[in-house]
Amino acid sequence: MRALTEDEVRESFVNAADDELRLVALPADFMLTDWDHLDFFAWPDPHIRGRGYLVTERDGQPTGIVLRAAQGSSQAHAAMCNLCHTMQPADQVALFTARKAGPAGRNGDSIGTYMCTDLSCHENVRLAAPLAPSEVRASVDHRIDGTRARTEAFVERVVESAV
Repeated sequence: MRALTEDEVRESFVNAADDELRLVALPADFMLTDWDHLDFFAWPDPHIRGRGYLVTERDGQPTGIVLRAAQGSSQAHAAMCNLCHTMQPADQVALFTARKAGPAGRNGDSIGTYMCTDLSCHENVRLAAPLAPSEVRASVDHRIDGTRARTEAFVERVVESAV
């Protein structure tokens, strides 16, 4: 992913109202981000619990979405993130929703998927050892490519109604 400025990140959000954009809090270590090793940029809001952000490149342009984690807890013992396909303890995976871009989002339409609660998918796919005893891992490159493709597909579903 190419290096982004704070302004570029803020301007990239396609599903946020103006008042939401004022609330976007970048991670404290934003200036230290190693963009050369990122397939997408995702982080939990450091001030608002259950809120997160994801920025990826779409047609060479940064495209960001605001995410909200569902409240509540799961009775499951383990769960799988739909982006990085990593098995995690159930309390480390949450249903995140994103309001759709454009008129559909203004009418309340949203989509969701299960993601790592700390939005660390980018790092999780680079781990050599499985996180769960029953987890079978493909090659690191295959996992990275799959995570990138699933992330871009999710963002595309958020954007598609606005076009």
